[in-house]
Amino acid sequence: MANAVNWFEIPVSDIHRAVIFYSAILGIVLEAGPVSEGYMMATFPAGDGVSGALVSGEGYVPSSNGTTVYLNGGRDLNEVLNRVEAAGGKVIVPKIDIGESGFFAFFLDTEGNKVGLHSME
Repeated sequence: MANAVNWFEIPVSDIHRAVIFYSAILGIVLEAGPVSEGYMMATFPAGDGVSGALVSGEGYVPSSNGTTVYLNGGRDLNEVLNRVEAAGGKVIVPKIDIGESGFFAFFLDTEGNKVGLHSME
């Protein structure tokens, strides 16, 4: 097994609002589209690594409890954190130094999900 994780999904209530939020904070372009009747998805860029998507539809319920996904915070996750509140989210744990493992932080997205960020600087 090369990676323990090969895909993740972040549940959203309003796919269009979530696309605007994540596009703004990560500085990427996400586009939502239907994947099957009643379900919409916007996929994060993957390059050669693990990817995932924002997903709306029956059974996809945003939550600040449960499993936490950590998104790549880039070179310095403060660059992403500084855009969270302007995009409609809330920083709930600011950037914390975890030694040789880098830094992490948590935010609540526009849908109510707790999401982590990780970077080495």
